Amino acid sequence: MVIFCFRDFGENLGTRPLGQKVREQLVPLLEKEERVVLDFTGVNVVSNSFADECIAKLLLTMPLAELKAHTTFRGLNLVASKSVLTALQRRHLSLA
Repeated sequence: MVIFCFRDFGENLGTRPLGQKVREQLVPLLEKEERVVLDFTGVNVVSNSFADECIAKLLLTMPLAELKAHTTFRGLNLVASKSVLTALQRRHLSLA
């Protein structure tokens, strides 16, 4: 298991370009690790755009069940949690 710390990229994660940058660093870990902890401890804001670009776009390369099997979230505050959940739901529905 490996811990991927989103706080390393800032306290406020709000743009698609940043989301793409973070996703590009996350994907290799997902490909080689059995389990990745997505640690948002210390992150105040996660915008819908960042959540879609970084997390939800993972669904373009792996099914939701596989993403769930290989990741777990930690340290999400209520607002950030809603952004991530909304992005995943929208992306999942658009692929269905």
